[in-house]
Amino acid sequence: MTEATVDHTRPEGRWKFDSNVTDAFDNMLERSIPNYKTMRDAVVQVGGRFLSDSPHVVDVGASRGEAIAPFVDAHPNGGRFVAIEPSAPMAAALRDRFGSSTVEVLEMDARRYEPEGGADLVLSVLTLQFIPIEHRQKLMHRLFDGLRPGGALVLVEKVIGGDHEINDLMVEIYHRLKMSNGYTREDVDRKALALEGVLVPVTAAWNEELLTKTGFSSVECFWRWMNFSGWVAIK
Repeated sequence: MTEATVDHTRPEGRWKFDSNVTDAFDNMLERSIPNYKTMRDAVVQVGGRFLSDSPHVVDVGASRGEAIAPFVDAHPNGGRFVAIEPSAPMAAALRDRFGSSTVEVLEMDARRYEPEGGADLVLSVLTLQFIPIEHRQKLMHRLFDGLRPGGALVLVEKVIGGDHEINDLMVEIYHRLKMSNGYTREDVDRKALALEGVLVPVTAAWNEELLTKTGFSSVECFWRWMNFSGWVAIK
């Protein structure tokens, strides 16, 4: 992907997952998420521990399918794989990517998802932060109900610090990382403004309390870099 293509996706207003963002999305994540490949690999290794012989995996906010794809590829003989994605361009990209494979693409808001139960693994990778805070507990209970006993949720989120001074430090280090990956200060500031009120992170402690109050018996952070964290929660 060329720099010109990426520049074309610079948000000028409120952030939305339109066709421009969809086309450049994977490149954006690689340039914007710290230790991106390490995080993706950790999700696969941790999540894979909970799969049964006939795996059932649900990906909430699947975007272009980077989170669920390794699990699909590792089980060519079948299983059940469900990708939930509200953005029409993203859902179309999912269908193009997986074709007639075992991936079931549900083009819907995650808040409308009614799990059938029995899932080994639920993935929520950089998704919950886009759900209004007042709906997150209800959604988490639904995802919990959709898991089999012994199944797990893998949650990756952008977070804020519990102390404003430390949070400002983490954000500044994060912004310097983005600029080292080719973004300008103007790009960084414009995207931050576009995401205001759309991406709403909370503290790591808030996310952990959400998971424990939902009923998960074990919650552990498996990945952390400044203002990004990943947890595994076992039912």
